[in-house]
Amino acid sequence: MKKYSIEKSEEQWKNELSEEQYRVLRKQGTEAPHTGKYNMHFENGKYFCAGCGNKLFESEAKFKSNCGWPSFDKSVEGSIEYKKDNTFRMIRTEILCANCGGHIGHVFDDGPTETGQRYCVNSASINFDNQ
Repeated sequence: MKKYSIEKSEEQWKNELSEEQYRVLRKQGTEAPHTGKYNMHFENGKYFCAGCGNKLFESEAKFKSNCGWPSFDKSVEGSIEYKKDNTFRMIRTEILCANCGGHIGHVFDDGPTETGQRYCVNSASINFDNQ
């Protein structure tokens, strides 16, 4: 198992995160489409891992995808770990915070921008700061 810069016991994670954040970040959950607070959020700023504060995305990378979850066309370099995910009889690439291993969402090669990528992110896994 990979060692992360931030390592905590399950009890610590449960005490520090909301129930929804814990379900998404630590148990690889997914929030229902069109329910996350950052789905249609387009303010200028930065998005950080809700588990550890690692900067993951810049607002310039966010785009309206109509998929039901916040979408970005690129991440901050070195902030994301990629892992093959074969759950639900699909082949996908899971995205994890490279600092704490928290589940952020999945990345797909169907993005409409020049990167061709769509980082499909759970709002519960991120926090926003406009500074």
